[in-house]
Amino acid sequence: MSTSASTTAPRTAAGSPIRVIVAKPGLDGHDRGAKVVARALRDAGIEVVYTGLHQTPEQIVETAIQEDADIIGLSVLSGAHMTLFAAVLDQLRARDAQDIVVFGGGIIPEADIAELEALGVAKIFTPGTTMESIVTWVVATAGAPA
Repeated sequence: MSTSASTTAPRTAAGSPIRVIVAKPGLDGHDRGAKVVARALRDAGIEVVYTGLHQTPEQIVETAIQEDADIIGLSVLSGAHMTLFAAVLDQLRARDAQDIVVFGGGIIPEADIAELEALGVAKIFTPGTTMESIVTWVVATAGAPA
């Protein structure tokens, strides 16, 4: 039995499938959460590229540009979130790719969330966030207006 995911997949305002890069920057080796998010997005019909562990900000942005991504999702559990998110945003500016939205999740203290948002991170998801709320946010952020 085939599914009709391709006909019901979320689309951007331009009509193309939503494309998300899910990345694990830095030396953090815990990737279960990133894989769960990537799977939930993929199950919702969103095109997902998971970069794997230990990616540099340069590698993440290069992948996002080459894959024509709409959104980058970063997972950081190492405590280096302020440095890593800022470096990805800097790389996006340097590559004139600020149209790519950045969100993230992981073990990020509440006190750091406002500062990350001020840097340009669109959304931070913390432990306990449902996959449904992440998918809904991604579709609302990158998707075509209803």
